[in-house]
Amino acid sequence: MTVTVWKYPKRDEWKVIMARPQMDLISLSRTVSDILESVRCEGDDALRRYEKQFDRVVLDALQVTPAEMEEGIAAVPESLKKAIRQAIDNIRKFHASQAIEVKKVETTPGVWCWQKPVGIEKVGLYVPGGTAPLFSTVLMLAVPARLAGCHEIVMCTPPGKEGKIAPAILYAARETGIDRIFKLGGVQAIGAMAFGTESVPQVYKIFGPGNRYVMAAKQQVSVQGVAIDMPAGPSEVMIVADSGADVRFLAADFLSQAEHGADSQSILLTTDRRIADLFPAEIERQLDRLPRREWVEKSLSHSSVVLLERETDLADFVNAYAPEHLIVHRTDAEEWASAIVNAGSVFLGYYTPESAGDYASGTNHTLPTSGYAKSYSGVNLDSFTRKITFQQISSEGLKNLGPVIEKMAEAERLEAHKEAVTVRLQSIHS
Repeated sequence: MTVTVWKYPKRDEWKVIMARPQMDLISLSRTVSDILESVRCEGDDALRRYEKQFDRVVLDALQVTPAEMEEGIAAVPESLKKAIRQAIDNIRKFHASQAIEVKKVETTPGVWCWQKPVGIEKVGLYVPGGTAPLFSTVLMLAVPARLAGCHEIVMCTPPGKEGKIAPAILYAARETGIDRIFKLGGVQAIGAMAFGTESVPQVYKIFGPGNRYVMAAKQQVSVQGVAIDMPAGPSEVMIVADSGADVRFLAADFLSQAEHGADSQSILLTTDRRIADLFPAEIERQLDRLPRREWVEKSLSHSSVVLLERETDLADFVNAYAPEHLIVHRTDAEEWASAIVNAGSVFLGYYTPESAGDYASGTNHTLPTSGYAKSYSGVNLDSFTRKITFQQISSEGLKNLGPVIEKMAEAERLEAHKEAVTVRLQSIHS
């Protein structure tokens, strides 16, 4: 499998290179809509039917039982348990640092305003588990949810062919305080959390990455009264390399993203011809060692190496693409990255693999894809809260601000608004 190499493409060719893998969106949307409507109308019966159809498993009970939890947790090696606990500590430290201090502001003498973050009461977490059991996603979603003070946290993840959840997912769930886990994947899982069924409680906001069907389902339920974290679809990485970059590191980063799935995408940018010439052969060498080669090869079919002529083109290309992950293999990585305004998460320097953010450095790996990094942030502590504003005005404060309100209300011809102030001022002056 040879990755495509673009040498000195003109700017009007960039759009072609940046194109994400395409699907029949009309057909996809219709399929997703039909499944969601079935779940809304038929509840658990629809969930069991779709689990049999898509995950090829017949389920008696949708929720993971305490006995299943204990059985799964017992199967996790102690070395992995230790690694998960360390990752949880790092993720908790980073997200706890994002907490906002409640600060009262006196905007006018006697007029106080402030806002208070409050955890969303009911949230749903979607954890992919089809081609790979992504227990790391449990950590990325459950840790900030707990820190934010969310009262009810529901998790859905697809079961294996034996109707069981991957042991590492169960252990991660227990360590982060999640005890309501449902054996549901894909669109049907999103529908269950959005609408509620006999078994699955309805939530107020849904979090988690997934394939195009999951992303489409989240977008559809978001216009039906349920909030979502962001449009998060097939994973992607963009790598920027200077002449000092190690081709082995570049290829490893490129392939690590490609193995997420057949519709993932990796793009390497460089102005160094030697890097561009050596890279395809190194990809082939490392590809031979990967067990998920079939998935990776499909991903490589829409991945590429781009050799650009000017250094100034690199940042322009990155910002136009708006990658989910950006890895900067440069000696001046931090300085160079100051020009980047569109990216989900940035990894600086030769020794910062994207894998660190996926698992254990502390940052969140649930990030905007498909160019949505131009307008969305990745999941963070704020994602699990809403902010309520408060204000309190003393009698002196109303004397100071009241005439301003009266004048504005009068100009908008809203006499009742004006009167709400006037009646108070009259009381104060009487």
